[in-house]
Amino acid sequence: MTPYNIAGMAALNGLNLLALTDHNSCGNCKTFFDACKMYGIVPIPGMEITTAEDIHIVALFPSLEDALNFDGEMKPYKSKIDNKPEIFGDQLYIGIGDEQIGTEEDLLIVASSLDLESAVDLVRKHNGAAFPAHVDRESNGIISILGDIPPEPGFTYAEFNDSSNIDPYREKYEILKNLPVLCSSDAHQLWNINEASNYIEIDDEPYSSDKVRKEFIRMLRERT
Repeated sequence: MTPYNIAGMAALNGLNLLALTDHNSCGNCKTFFDACKMYGIVPIPGMEITTAEDIHIVALFPSLEDALNFDGEMKPYKSKIDNKPEIFGDQLYIGIGDEQIGTEEDLLIVASSLDLESAVDLVRKHNGAAFPAHVDRESNGIISILGDIPPEPGFTYAEFNDSSNIDPYREKYEILKNLPVLCSSDAHQLWNINEASNYIEIDDEPYSSDKVRKEFIRMLRERT
């Protein structure tokens, strides 16, 4: 799952818009932008935050600068537990051409010390959009942990991992009846990257990747 391999697989699958959301890190987003440019894909920098409650929240940003500034502010809240590569694998920082340029020593998959509302507030402070990840999954899903999606911090979208779960969940959970949803790959291996079966319409005239990215984040923030 290196940036160039991710972008290459996404291009083969016909995707136009692609987000990188490593656990508790934006450290590979710069290289990800370079890789997506090579394959003609609009890149979105992001992070999958693990809150203090052990809930996964997707954070997406309108610019690389916003994402990196957010990443800097997140550092004090990240776990100081050492990674064990023999168990969890190496946590690599990747450069041009998928060359390894560094290693993250702190374990990234564990919970940060930011609670749910504080995490969302911090994302919004940096112009980003935040929404609960894979609400239809038991592992780290907001519903499995809290029993429902709370009215605060005022989510404007929710993410599903499996689109077939959308209707059953909307029948069961009142807040989802009127909440727009996204369905994305949540890919941890290249073969998990979806083909272009899910889509969202974005105004892209006059076209630029920057315009598409900013318009997408605006839609997520304003619930349109």
